[in-house]
Amino acid sequence: MIAVIQRVTQASVRIDNEIKGQIGAGFLVLLGITHTDTREDIDWLSRKIVGLRVFGDDEGKMNLDLAAIDGNILLISQFTLHANTKKGNRPSFIEAARPDIAIPLYETMISHLSDELGKPIQTGTFGADMKVSLLNDGPVTIIIDSKNRI
Repeated sequence: MIAVIQRVTQASVRIDNEIKGQIGAGFLVLLGITHTDTREDIDWLSRKIVGLRVFGDDEGKMNLDLAAIDGNILLISQFTLHANTKKGNRPSFIEAARPDIAIPLYETMISHLSDELGKPIQTGTFGADMKVSLLNDGPVTIIIDSKNRI
């Protein structure tokens, strides 16, 4: 499971020109799910995301987590994070999980992030054509792969 986490001052997702989800300060999380991901990946990654201390404290140091700033999460599924570009110019997405595997894991991640954060999170719609807008703060962008946790 790969997460691209962007610290934002605001972010939103539109589907068919209607806002589906939006947040102020917090994280825009793009989530790529592969066919070997499990609940263990979700447990570890959700704790890691919510616990990331990348928000400025009174001294300007990246020392605060989402809870400390009353931040929010906008979670977007993005199978293209598992693109293989080794051969040719057209990416292969063979490592991305098929919907029958990915959707339940995505829904579980929504639940876990909400539980870890202590409030609902905003989301896109799995498989939809989404237009994502954000104002990256910093910029701060962190990539975490749950397979690299050991």
